[in-house]
Amino acid sequence: MDERDYERLLSIATAGNQQGFTDSLHHNRYEPTPYELLDKLFQHYSLSPGDRLVDVGSGKGRLNFYIHHLFGVESAGIEMNPAFYAEAIENKKQYFKKHKRDEQSIQFYNCLAQDYPVAASDNKFYFFNPFSVQLFITFINRVLRSAETDPRTVEVILFFASQDYSDFLENSTAFQLVEEIPLPDFDKDIRERFLIYRLPKMD
Repeated sequence: MDERDYERLLSIATAGNQQGFTDSLHHNRYEPTPYELLDKLFQHYSLSPGDRLVDVGSGKGRLNFYIHHLFGVESAGIEMNPAFYAEAIENKKQYFKKHKRDEQSIQFYNCLAQDYPVAASDNKFYFFNPFSVQLFITFINRVLRSAETDPRTVEVILFFASQDYSDFLENSTAFQLVEEIPLPDFDKDIRERFLIYRLPKMD
């Protein structure tokens, strides 16, 4: 299916990139992951009942609705832009008007990532290059503290990530790279891939 087909299927409107630049040196502009690439990711990677995925920099909520439709799992979206957050809330209304399920299974938070209260049920984290490595480190450290308090296996999914993200995970944490999913343009830009990192449950 193309972008429009997916939008009609899910009864949402998430197309379009953020115009111009952000006001912050640490935050990158919004751009939704193309549905075509989400299809490729989830041909190799699946979610299970009991998983709760957090989309860090969720924009209008595309990934949250996509995985709910595909797997029925719970998710959260963190978005600092109030306009995009408002669109995500409207998309949630339209999605659940068509898909009669528990509306609490998708939650959106209008806040900075570093202010998000990492929940004990959060075990998957998705990043489409939302911000600088400094903020990434701050957020991952919060995830690590949560995993110490409430032991669980945690996975991080990176798309189009800077090398700094991978360097931090591999050299400064116990996260291990468990899967790499190259995409069609990988030969032109090595960032065109999904990387899956796993933090084993701490004993």
